[in-house]
Amino acid sequence: MPLLNKLGTAASRPTDPALRRLRAALTVFFALDGFVFAGWVVRVPAIKERTGASASQLGLALLAVSAGAVVTMTLTGRLCRRYGSLPVTVACGVLLPLSVALPPLTDSVLVLGLVLLVFGAAYGGISVAMNSAAVDLVSALRRPVMPSFHAAFSLGGMLGAGLGGLVAAHLSPTPHLLGITVTGLAVTAVTAPTLLRPGAAELLRAHSPVRPDGPAAASKRGGSRRMDRRTRGLVLVFGLIALCTAYGEGAIADWGPLHLEQDLHAHPGVAAAGYSCFAFAMTVGRLLGTTLLERLGRTRTVVAGGATACAGMLLGALAPSAGPALAGFAVTGLGLANIFPVAVERAGALAGPDGVATASTLGYGGMLVGPPLIGFMADWYSLPVALTSVAVLAGVAACVGLATRRTERSGRPEPDHTGRPERKRSAETV
Repeated sequence: MPLLNKLGTAASRPTDPALRRLRAALTVFFALDGFVFAGWVVRVPAIKERTGASASQLGLALLAVSAGAVVTMTLTGRLCRRYGSLPVTVACGVLLPLSVALPPLTDSVLVLGLVLLVFGAAYGGISVAMNSAAVDLVSALRRPVMPSFHAAFSLGGMLGAGLGGLVAAHLSPTPHLLGITVTGLAVTAVTAPTLLRPGAAELLRAHSPVRPDGPAAASKRGGSRRMDRRTRGLVLVFGLIALCTAYGEGAIADWGPLHLEQDLHAHPGVAAAGYSCFAFAMTVGRLLGTTLLERLGRTRTVVAGGATACAGMLLGALAPSAGPALAGFAVTGLGLANIFPVAVERAGALAGPDGVATASTLGYGGMLVGPPLIGFMADWYSLPVALTSVAVLAGVAACVGLATRRTERSGRPEPDHTGRPERKRSAETV
């Protein structure tokens, strides 16, 4: 019987109350990450005006966020391996809200770039740390709940953007972002004791199924397993899947509204709703993600999601009017919703925090390179044609996920999520 298809049996077993508290606390950190980042994004125009930056200067300054995140992700993986994912998550939960208060205090583009480097480092750090902790918790719970954490991130982002839009009309960036800092520190102070409680890490290890060659086994032996060539290759493949997903998210966020307004002559208000439709559909898809994974397994979820996103983006890019295009963006959001969480979870299950760091870095790289590539292709061909690259990469993610099912297959016995040994690892392992 496929490994993922047995998760429904595990779901019926009672869960340790301490694990439920850890899950709730970690969910709050995911939501906080999305809330803080969205609060910063809605104030970018005001920060641009305050610093007197040109469009190109602002673009270079914003690049510092990505640079700080990418550089820090690998370092955070090492810190998690040495000190544990839970303490590092709390530390980054302090640094992130502190750093978001810095941009409105700057008065030049150079200083803005420097503080955004700090903000990006904190953002990249908490992304790797909390995803590493989530991978351990998924293993301990023996249920595929990873999408629920990413749904909390999406909900936090929607809340942060919504409140930011309302506050922007009445407050300057300084009190607004300072309020986010205070809120973030308060949330961290309330939630951190659950993650820092003595024995929390040991609790996760005690409830995790142990494989002789897996990261959980390595942690129980007091060490960290180095990735061999095969494991490193699989982690890179899952990173490629994450990249394909993040590429689409970045492309729709930056170019979707322009496509609706410029190519389909939609009203500016309708055009602005393009990304909202995508983000809302992605949130709904992630809220349903655990159920989908329990019923379909990882491989079918990834393949179906990639195929759905491919079809949705073809509609969104090539539709002759705004209505069908908006529907296409929504379908794309549903399709992409659970691919990134599954990819990061599998990378972490294979290689611990280093696997999460590698997959996250590649995924963030996709979000970074997507918008510029779309711009170049729009100049060479047209924006609708350029946006079809999102559909192509979604299809690539589906094909890679299907191929990885065979690559990751092994003949060694492995305990399933119900605690019973399985005769042979299933093909349903993506």
